[in-house]
Amino acid sequence: MILAGTISVFGTSFQNPILLAAGTAGFGRELAGVTDLDRLGGLVTKAVSLEPRAGHAPPRVAEFSGGMLNAVGLANPGVDYVAETALPWLAEHLTCAKVLINVVGDSVTDFGMVVRKLEGQEIVTAFELNVSCPNTNGGGDEFAANEGILSELVSRCRGETSKPLVVKLAPTLTDLARTAAAAANAGADGFTLVNTLPGTLFRTEHEGGDGESRLGFGRGGVSGPALLPVGVLATSTVSKQIGLPVIGLGGIRSLGDVDQYLAAGASLVAVGTAALCDPRLPERLASGWSARG
Repeated sequence: MILAGTISVFGTSFQNPILLAAGTAGFGRELAGVTDLDRLGGLVTKAVSLEPRAGHAPPRVAEFSGGMLNAVGLANPGVDYVAETALPWLAEHLTCAKVLINVVGDSVTDFGMVVRKLEGQEIVTAFELNVSCPNTNGGGDEFAANEGILSELVSRCRGETSKPLVVKLAPTLTDLARTAAAAANAGADGFTLVNTLPGTLFRTEHEGGDGESRLGFGRGGVSGPALLPVGVLATSTVSKQIGLPVIGLGGIRSLGDVDQYLAAGASLVAVGTAALCDPRLPERLASGWSARG
């Protein structure tokens, strides 16, 4: 068992290692009255792009025995709304929990401009650069698939802020440690590991379906319990070879799962799919962590 206590990482102290993962908690306000956000270590906001994004056509999620598929398409109200409405609400209601901004874009320039627009917000602890989702590159290859482009992107964001930059990577990369090293050399301060795996499911005739995809977009990202060993391996690989802080993500449902990531070298963990199923789970995990003494 790993003992409880505050965690010093990214130049600040987190009261516990439990974060809400990007895309599963909106901008925090959506969970007001459901969970006490200020009892958590923090939250990673929903994706923020330069302009508002409508996202993909429904259905956007599909459950299966090992977890969930999602194809939300990074729907969000855009950076100006976030700066003027979402972040002021968080600043007013949070005292202890830290806020990380998940940043997306269709170009390197987009990422830099989002960071520039939010850099001055005191409530923002760090930026999580989502370079591992195909939706952020016009539906093509993820930015992290090209080390040159990734380095340019991280360097551009580094030039816009002194706040920590956390690069979110997928487990599908050919050489995860090499990609992480490229990001670190360009100015990254840490990593979120891992993003979802690609997948799809169909409405089969045996189930009374029509043979079409269960997602409106046709394919999506696999998350949930099945992702746990994938995320733990990625965390272990990068933490050992790169040495920068890692936010472990994927399949966390219990303190035992949290311990798996911490044993692999993570400093913090983020709860995603499990929190969609049970919005009060992250708060219970935080309480359980604190109770360890």
